[in-house]
Amino acid sequence: MSTRRPASNVRWLNPDEERAWRAFLRVMVAVRTGTARDLAAIGLSEPDYEVLSTLSERPDHTSTLGEQADKMGWSRSRLSRHATRMEARGLLRRAPDPTDGRGCLLVLTAHGLDTLGNAAPAHVESVRHHFIDRLAPEDLAAIEQIARKLEEPLTGDDRPPKQSPSA
Repeated sequence: MSTRRPASNVRWLNPDEERAWRAFLRVMVAVRTGTARDLAAIGLSEPDYEVLSTLSERPDHTSTLGEQADKMGWSRSRLSRHATRMEARGLLRRAPDPTDGRGCLLVLTAHGLDTLGNAAPAHVESVRHHFIDRLAPEDLAAIEQIARKLEEPLTGDDRPPKQSPSA
């Protein structure tokens, strides 16, 4: 049985950093759990709502499966399985992608648009209750600024170096 010893070059979190990281994780879980529970009470999941709202914002209520998967950070196969379930509920339909013979388009149906329209007021109230109304305008501005920094993709030299396993 081998045990790994921590690499000596690891930049461990100091107490302030660890508290900030753990607080961030707790609040993300709490807010998402609350809004997900509220969506479930009206018959939708967070991914359902994201797909419906994204499609509703498009002028033709259509997106490629690949574009939607990228937006959600999902694999195409995962989104395809989810879209199958949404299609069975009449929320969207699939259509061939004229620009990609192997791809498909996700198209919002009238039922999907109605479902979103009925769910949106309750969802906005949930977001307000679990997030917006708990913060001052300057807090929201700071969160937006921080989120923009964090959402920048890590590429090339920005990625942390891989640690080689020690024996």
